[in-house]
Amino acid sequence: MHKAILVQTRGIALMSAFTLLVMSFFLAPLAVSAAPPATQKGHIVREDIEWLDVWFPNTNNHDLPRILLIGDSITRGYGPRVEENLKGVAYVSRMATSKSLGDPALMMQVALVLQEQSFDIIHFNNGLHGKDYTQEEYAAALPILLAVLHHYDPDARLVWASSTDVRQKDHLDAVSPDTERSVQRNAAAAAIVTKKDIPVDDLFALVKGHPEYHVNDGVHFNDDGYTVLAAQVAKTIKAVLDSPGFHPNLHKAE
Repeated sequence: MHKAILVQTRGIALMSAFTLLVMSFFLAPLAVSAAPPATQKGHIVREDIEWLDVWFPNTNNHDLPRILLIGDSITRGYGPRVEENLKGVAYVSRMATSKSLGDPALMMQVALVLQEQSFDIIHFNNGLHGKDYTQEEYAAALPILLAVLHHYDPDARLVWASSTDVRQKDHLDAVSPDTERSVQRNAAAAAIVTKKDIPVDDLFALVKGHPEYHVNDGVHFNDDGYTVLAAQVAKTIKAVLDSPGFHPNLHKAE
C-alpha cells in the first residue's frame, strides 16, 4: 500500500551563520533521532510559495532495494516514471522541495525524511531554486548536505544529478540566462562530489539542446522530456544496483 506525505510550508526564519552550527550538529556523534538545533534569523531566501512533496511507496514491503530521489519539481515530474521503470526491481521514493542549498531548512527536511526510512541508493539534485544565493553560498552548503546524508543513512550509495537547462518562456528556441546559473552550480557540485567518488548523472547534458522537451514556461518538461529524464535516471540507478559488491539492505521502516 502506498503512503504519500504532502507538506506545504511558508517561510520560517532560520539563520545566516548556519554553516558551523549545522556542520557541528550533523558531524557530532548524536543519535539518529536527534532533532536539528534551533537557529536564529539571518540571510535566508524564501520564495512566495514554499513546498515539500514526500512520497514513500510500499513501506510495508521489504523484498526489494529502496531508492530515494531528492530534487525539485523536475524530480517530482520524472519520479513516477522512474518508479514505473524500476517496477519489480526497486521501490522508488522521492523528496521534492523548493528549498535550495544555502537554506538550512533543506538540511532539516532531508533529516526528517531519512529518519523515516533508510535507503540503498540516494539519487540527489539541487540547483534550480534559490537564485538569490551566491555561487559561494551554494558551494559551501553542498558538503553539509553530504554530511547530513551520511549521518542519517551511512550505508546508502549516493548519486549526484546535475540541474537541467532553462529556456526562454514562450520562446523555447532561446536559452534563458538562468541556464548559466545551472552551468556554474553543476560545475561546483561536480568538483565536490567527484572528490568523494560520488558518480554524476548528467541530466543537463541529456536535455541540453532539446527545446522540444520543454513546456512553455521554459523550466519544466513535457511528457517526452520527462520520459527521457526518467529513462536516464532509471538506467543510472540500475547500473548501481548491478555493480559488483552491491548488496541491498532490504530495510524496514525506521
